[in-house]
Formats: sequence, structure tokens, C-alpha cells
Amino acid sequence: MKLKKFLTVALGTVFLGGMAVFTSASAQEVPKMRTEIPDGITTPDTIETQLGDLQFFDGVPDAQSTDKIYNLLDFTHAYQAYLDGVKIASMDAMRRGILEFGPANTTVLQFQELMDSKTLFLTANTTSVYQMAWLELGDEPMVIETPPNVLGFLNDAWFRYVVDFGNLGPDKGKGGKFLILPPGYEGEVPEGDYFVVPTNTSGHWVLWRGYLENGSTETAIKATQDQFRMYPLSQASNQPEMTFVNVSGEEFNTIHVMDSRMFEEINTVVQTEPLMGENPELLGHLAAIGIVKGQEFAPDERMQNILEKAASAGAVTVKSLISKPRDERAYWYPGESYWQNAFPGGAYTWEIDGVAVQDFRSAFHFYATGITPAMALKLVGKGSQYALTYRDAMGNALDGSKTYKLTVPANPPAKDFWSFTLYDNQTRSMLQTDKQFPALGSNDAGVVTNADGSVDIYFGPTAPEGHENNWLQTIPGKGWNTIMRLYGPLEPWFDKTWRPGEIELVE
Repeated sequence: MKLKKFLTVALGTVFLGGMAVFTSASAQEVPKMRTEIPDGITTPDTIETQLGDLQFFDGVPDAQSTDKIYNLLDFTHAYQAYLDGVKIASMDAMRRGILEFGPANTTVLQFQELMDSKTLFLTANTTSVYQMAWLELGDEPMVIETPPNVLGFLNDAWFRYVVDFGNLGPDKGKGGKFLILPPGYEGEVPEGDYFVVPTNTSGHWVLWRGYLENGSTETAIKATQDQFRMYPLSQASNQPEMTFVNVSGEEFNTIHVMDSRMFEEINTVVQTEPLMGENPELLGHLAAIGIVKGQEFAPDERMQNILEKAASAGAVTVKSLISKPRDERAYWYPGESYWQNAFPGGAYTWEIDGVAVQDFRSAFHFYATGITPAMALKLVGKGSQYALTYRDAMGNALDGSKTYKLTVPANPPAKDFWSFTLYDNQTRSMLQTDKQFPALGSNDAGVVTNADGSVDIYFGPTAPEGHENNWLQTIPGKGWNTIMRLYGPLEPWFDKTWRPGEIELVE
């Protein structure tokens, strides 16, 4: 009798799959007490698999088969821990990148001349005035005083959404005082003009984006320097001095590694943060491979080999999930277009109809950063909406040696403006070209509009003659991807009566 076993593992690692051949159990005397066992309940003593023959004695494996099976199980735990743990490693990399410039709680990074492609930062844009800090809670609450007219939020160390502030926060864009309570805090909470925010971790990424005014960052930068403060509640009357660091044009990294060292990044967070804020199932996968709070993470040679293979398999999986998703819900126009939605179903938690869609979550955290409902929900005229793609109109990967054309139809549904930014497929950061800002949008001077109100954009290694103002440079030998952003998205975007053109190959 033959039985198919579907336990396949990627990248030539361990496999249990294909056709399995069973042999009958050894003959035995028929006992007086006997029940006819239904087909399918018992397993044979010999199973022929891609691992080789696995040998059992009446359901118990021999020593060699046991080793093979546990290698597979450990690989499975490591592979799942990689896919689900990308978000944890990503936040740890963000923490390390910020703290290169100064200590937590008193250091604010400001892109005073905007962010450009020198910074390794997941899918940032070139039009917002990025500003950020790292909040580290102790035993007492911390106060954050926020500036007006920003889009800001806190994400915790497990990369979960905590709270918005600014235009889409409870302060309604006026600026306010947020009282951040440490994990499990049971102390007194003072009355006053605070927005009280309980949290599950000690570390938090604090990000806010200001707006350009007449092309200048000055107003947004000054508002932060005048009003942004972070301090322990007990020091409200004697606040520590804040340090504001201009990081525009600086080379620094906020991106996690992709190989087995990513497990070390995850372990750092497990060792420093309360476990209360993370999913017990993920913590279970991590514990199974040796990442346990309060214990040293020291995989032996066998486990290190498994972790390396699991990381290789995980890396190619997340790259496939983001560049060529197979779930039609990942696309804005399923079956008709390759424009993808970063938040399918409008779910910033990636929970759709009561189901956690883990593939969407893993893809997002590999590709992007920053979790807030403001990026996922339908907010007409507020916030922003996104469409991304790695592929041209024929479904082929975008090639930096080729020239493409994209038409933005007339009347784009953006109350404020629209833009396209190019990204490196490997770093997911801005594509490094001869241009400081690899982006083009409706706010850029000189962009040519067609007679019918549409705009043609060209992508390629050299500018097509006569279209220099509507051209974005790409690099031969490198792939690329792009995000279309609509700032202040309007109803035609949400009801899909307006949609962007496809990226058409010219040559």
C-alpha cells in the first residue's frame, strides 16, 4: 500500500515526501480480546521516503530514523521562527541604527534635508520629513510631548502597533502629552492632560513624519525641536535635555541580516523584553531551537547547520512572498494587474475574517517598516495609500537594464500629491543611482503633463530623448521595485474607479 507524505523542506535540506512504501507489521498471535482496527489508524514498520528508509518497531522509530525525524522537526521550528520572527529582528535593527547616534530617550534623529538613498532604511519616501527616537521604559511612566501637524506612532519591540499621535492620533494634530506606562505597571496614574498609553515592552520605536512647506523642511524641523520631549514622569519639572541630530546624507543601517545571524538578533529581544507582548506560539518555535528567555543561546554544530539551512529557506520564501504573492487578495486588481496591496483587506494586523494571514505579515515585515492603522484603513482625504510592484505588465521582474513606461491617468485621487519611489530589491531601501532622491511625483517641478491630464513616467538606465523631466534612472544588472503613494487618498482610489497604468516594457 502506498501513501503520499507531504512534508517538504526547501533548499535541498531535509525532505519527507514523495511516495511512501509500507510493509506489514510482524506476525503475532491473535489475542482473545480483538477489535478490527479501521484502515489508516496504524503505521507500518518501514517507510520509504526521500530521507531514506525509516524503520519502526510497531510505531517506535529506531535510533537512525529518530535522528532524521528530529532534524526535520528542528528545521520546521527554525523555518517558522524565521518567517514569524522577521519583524522582531527588523525592530532590533531599527533600535541599533538609532542608538548609533546617541542614547535612548534623549536623542532625536532628524532628516533635516530629507532622507536619501545613502540611508539603509526599509521603503522610506523622499517627501516626508522623517524624525525618530528610541524610547526605553524603566519602572515608571514616561512622558512624550509631541509636535503639531505630524503623522506619528509608537511601535513596540515586538513590532506591534501601540498608538498614533499627530493628525491621526487622539491629539488631532495639535500636539499633546502621552503618558506611556511600562509593562505590567500598577502604580498611580496622575490626572491631567495626558493621553494614557499602556504598553507590553520596554523598548519602543517612536516615528513621526512632518510635511514640507513650499519645498522646505524648516517648519517641521523647528516644531519638533521646540516641542518634542521625552522624560520620566518624576522629572516633569526638571526635564533632561534633548539632543537633535541631523542624519540627512548619513550612511547608517536599520536593516536586519538575512542569514542565520538573524536568530541572534531575535534572541537579543527575547532576552531584554517581557514575553507578555508576543504570541506564545512564536515563542514556542523559538524555544524549540534554543531561544529561551534567561538562557544562553548556544546552538551546537548540528543545530547551527539546521539554522543556516532554515535561514536560507526563510530568506528565499519572504522574497517570493513579497515579489510574487500567490494569494489574489495581495493584489489591488486580482487577475488584471500586478499592483499589490501592502495591507490586504485593510488589516494592519493581517487578520482577515478571524484568520491571521501569516504570509502577508512575513512579506510586509521583510519589505517595509512601521505599523499603524492609518496606513491600512480607508481614510478619505487623510493619511496615505500605497500600491507596490516588482513586475511589469507581462509579469516579468523589473530589470534595470531595460526601459519602461507607466501612465498615470488624469485626475489621480490624491488631495495632496502622488509620487513613485524606486527601491533596491536586495536592501528594500531607496535605489542608489546618480540621483540623490530616486523618486518622482506631482509636486516635482518640470514634470510634463499630457494634454488629457495624464502623466507618462519612464524608468530606465538612460533618459528617453525629450522625456528627461519624467524619467527615473535604473541600474543595469540590478532589479528594482516601486511604490506609488497617494497622499490624501480620495474615493476613486477606494472604489477603484481610478487605477494606475501598468509598467510597460519599451525596450
